[in-house]
This record gives sequence, C-alpha cells and structure tokens, in this order.
Amino acid sequence: MTALASKELAPRDRKARAAKIMAQLEELFPAPAIPLDHGDAFQLLVAVILSAQCTDARVNMVTPALFARAPDATTMAKMTPAQIMPYIKTCGLAPGKAKALASMARDLVDKHGGKVPADFEALEDLAGVGHKTASVVMVQAFGVPAFPVDTHIHRLAQRWGLSNGKSVEQTERDLKAVFPEDKWSMLHLQIIYFGRKYCPALRHVPGECPICSWAMSKAQAAREAKR
Repeated sequence: MTALASKELAPRDRKARAAKIMAQLEELFPAPAIPLDHGDAFQLLVAVILSAQCTDARVNMVTPALFARAPDATTMAKMTPAQIMPYIKTCGLAPGKAKALASMARDLVDKHGGKVPADFEALEDLAGVGHKTASVVMVQAFGVPAFPVDTHIHRLAQRWGLSNGKSVEQTERDLKAVFPEDKWSMLHLQIIYFGRKYCPALRHVPGECPICSWAMSKAQAAREAKR
C-alpha cells in the first residue's frame, strides 16, 4: 500500500493521528530497552554526551573501559581531556567530547558534590549538556516525565504530520501536546527503534513503512521521492 493510496485512512486531527501511531508503536515495540549501557545517572549522562553523532552500539563499546577507569564524577574530574581521549577516540567528535566530559565532571564536583542533579535547569547548566541530553537523563535516570527529541525523532514527526516545527524544540512541544504524558518516555524509545528499523533518513520508501504508508502527506511523499 502506498502513501497516496492510503491517504484517506490518515486522521486529519493530530491527536487522532497520534493515537493511531502510538497503537502501532506499542504493537511493534512493546518493551523497548534503554539503548545506552550504564550503571547510574552519572554513567548515563556520560553515555548520552558520547552518543552525539555516534551510534549507541559504538558508545556501548567504549564506555566499559572508560567507566572502569572513571566510574564516577569525582574520579573523572581529576582527568584531563588528553587522558579521557584514548577511551573515546573512536566516537565522533572525540576531542570536543573529551573536553566536555572533563568540564562536566568538574562542574558536578564543584556545584553538586559529584552527584547528578535531578533538575532540568541544573543539568543544562553543566558543561556539554543541552536540553535533549538533560531530558534523556531526567526521564531515564530519575523517571521525570520528558520527551527527548533529537534530529531523528524530529524527522519522523515531520513525516507523520505530527509537527511542522522548524526546530527540535518546537517538535518537542508539538509531540507533548498530542501524546499522553505517561507515555512520553516509552514513545521516545519506540520512535527511535522504529526509525532504525523502518524509517531511515535516506533511501526511505514511504509505501513500505508501516506508518509513513498511511500518515505521510502527498507533498511529503513527493519530497521523499526526490532524495
């Protein structure tokens, strides 16, 4: 079934569309696992910082040795970027990440006694920590409702007609408006896994995608065909 042939099945109302998408995601990925291996909030924070422009699989390959050397903020704060680099050199943007990790660990020690704060503002005040990273830590380490949106989730939300925002921040607001708060954490993971399996950035065939086949607009399908 193609996107054009099934267009009449797509609910026009965003909340109705979101409900249908949520049902499909729950059927496909009923219990999605947190993809980044970690032992506590600090290690999750480190792993999320490393995951920028790097696969989760690669991050999970490098963190065991890094955490064996520096399992907590107090230990990592004593390391220089040059000392961190050998552990993360196979991750993308490694030099910048080494500096960010060293500074972030020092911030935790200086401002929070070496503990990761369960507070959005305090997290985003740490070196190397943006809103998306803070959101992941808040929801996955502390269970605080959040809907982390990266470029991949932003792309799928656009394809599915759930947001027309130009930024991930606007897309996050749009997704929070159409999905129940108690489902945000699960949906964040489900959309990530769905994108990896069915909805890649390039060489995407909308008619073969379980959701894009009915949710994608004619105009969006035409744009996809040109890629």
